[in-house]
Amino acid sequence: MTAPLTEKPVLVVDFGAQYAQLIARRVREAQLYSEVVPHTMPAAEMLAKDPAAIVLSGGPSSVYDEGAPELDATLLEAGVPVFGICYGFQSMVRALGGTVEHTGLREYGATQAEIGDTTSTLFNGQPTEQSVWMSHGDSASAAPDGVKVTATTPGAAVAAIEDDERRLYGVQWHPEVMHSTFGQRVLENFLLRGAGLAADWTPKAMVEELVEQVREQVGDDRALCALSGGVDSSVAAALVQRAIGDQLTCVFVDHGLLREGEAEQVKQDFVDATGVDLVVVDASAQFLGALAGVSDPEEKRKIIGREFIRVFEQAARDIVLDRGDEEHPVKFLVQGTLYPDVVESGGGTGAANIKSHHNVGGLPDDLQFSLIEPLRLLFKDEVRQVGLELGVPEQIVHRQPFPGPGLGIRVVGEVTKERLDVLRAADQIAREELSAAGLDREIWQCPVVLLADVRSVGVQGDGRTYGHPIVLRPVSSEDAMTADWTRLPYDVLARISGRITNEVPEVNRVTLDVTSKPPGTIEWE
Repeated sequence: MTAPLTEKPVLVVDFGAQYAQLIARRVREAQLYSEVVPHTMPAAEMLAKDPAAIVLSGGPSSVYDEGAPELDATLLEAGVPVFGICYGFQSMVRALGGTVEHTGLREYGATQAEIGDTTSTLFNGQPTEQSVWMSHGDSASAAPDGVKVTATTPGAAVAAIEDDERRLYGVQWHPEVMHSTFGQRVLENFLLRGAGLAADWTPKAMVEELVEQVREQVGDDRALCALSGGVDSSVAAALVQRAIGDQLTCVFVDHGLLREGEAEQVKQDFVDATGVDLVVVDASAQFLGALAGVSDPEEKRKIIGREFIRVFEQAARDIVLDRGDEEHPVKFLVQGTLYPDVVESGGGTGAANIKSHHNVGGLPDDLQFSLIEPLRLLFKDEVRQVGLELGVPEQIVHRQPFPGPGLGIRVVGEVTKERLDVLRAADQIAREELSAAGLDREIWQCPVVLLADVRSVGVQGDGRTYGHPIVLRPVSSEDAMTADWTRLPYDVLARISGRITNEVPEVNRVTLDVTSKPPGTIEWE
C-alpha cells in the first residue's frame, strides 16, 4: 500500500523488530496513515516520501554488534519529528552523542518506570509510576546534550528522552504492546502533540485509497477473486468489486475441506448482499487426490496452495470461453492476504518462516496471474472496519477466522474424506454450542482439531472403544500475531464434550488446548 495522495505517511523504520507492523497498526489506531520501511532503505529515499513523522522500531541486535543496523543521523537532522523505541531509542541516543553501554542491568517483561515530568509532551497527564514492557540488555547511561530525560527505570538511568525544539523523542520500552499500560497514550502524545499531526486516517479514507490503488493496478483488464466466504476474502472481493465492477468474477472453490454449510452460507450471505458475479467450482476430488498419503503439514499447505491456483487458472480459461472474448483474458487474481499471513510465511522484514500460508509461501512458482492483495498490510480488526465501510454484511464481517486451507490443516495426519466427515461433525457441534452460549464475539476463533493418527482407549455403552481424540483450541487475540487460550465456561465445555462423544461415534475423547501464542501457533498445522 502506498501513501495516499492527501496524506503524508508516518514511517516506521523496521530494525528487524518482531512488532514493527504492530507499531504501524498502533499509529493507524491513532487515525494516522503509516507505512513500514526497512532500515536498509537509504535516508534520502525515506525523506523523499515526505514523512509526517518517523518511528524507529526495536530490534534483536545490540547497537555494539558487528553488522548491527545503523541509524543514519540525517533522519534526525531533517526537521522531521522522530520517535525511537527500544533499539531505535538506543540508536537515536548514540547518533545524538549520548552513551549506550553494557551496564549488566537487563530488563525483560513488566518493569516500573518513574516519570520525571508528567507535564512533558510524552507523559502529559499520566501517573508518575507506570508499568512498561522492557526487552533490553544494553542501556542508555548518559543522555545527549540538549535533550531532557523524562523517565527512568531500575535498569535504565535514561529510559525516555524529549527534545521539543528539534521534535526528537524516545523511550527504552515497547509502547506498542498492551503490557505497557500507557503505551498507546505515549505514542499518540508523540504523534499528536510532539509531531502536531491531525488524526484523519479513517476506515473511509482506507477504502478510498485502496479502491484507487486497485483501479490503477487493474486498468481495463479482468480479475478473479478467490472467495472463501471468510472475512478476508469477502472484504477483498467487495473492495475490488467497488473498484472495477463487472471486470471481477469471484470463484468459490469447494475443495472438500469446508465446514458444514460453508458453500450455502457464501451464496446466501455474501452474494445476496453484494450481487457479485460468482462461479462455484467443485474440486473436492482434485484436492483430496493430491493430498492422498500426505501427512507433513508444510507439504499439505503447499499442495493446497498449488491446487487452488490450478483451479483458478482453469476457471479463468472457462470464463473467457464462455464469454467468447479471447482478447481480454483474466490477468489478475485477488486474494484476501493479511499481514499476519505474510509474517508467518517469512515475508516480513527479518521474519522467520513459521509456516507457509497457502496464499503466500504456498503459491507455485509458475503462477500465471498477477496478484491483487489489497489487504496485505492490514490486520484483522482493520479489515473488519473496511468491510463495514463497504457494506459487507455484519454476519460475515464478524465471522470467526477460518483458514484458507480449511479443515485440511485441522486433520493432524493424512487427509481423507472419512476423517474430514468426523471433523466436520465435531466442528459443527462446537460452533453450535459456542453460538448458543453467546460466545461468538468473546473469542477470536475456536479451531477444532482431529488427531487422526492418534487413538485412545475409552468406554462407551459398557464396551471398550479405541477412538480418536478431538482438541478444542479456543483463543483470544487482537490481531493473530499473539494469542492466549480463552477461559470458556466449564458448562459450555461440558456440553461440547458430551455432544461430540455422544454424536460422533469415531471420537471418544475431547481435550482442551491451553497453550498461548507464542509458543504455539493458533492452528496446529
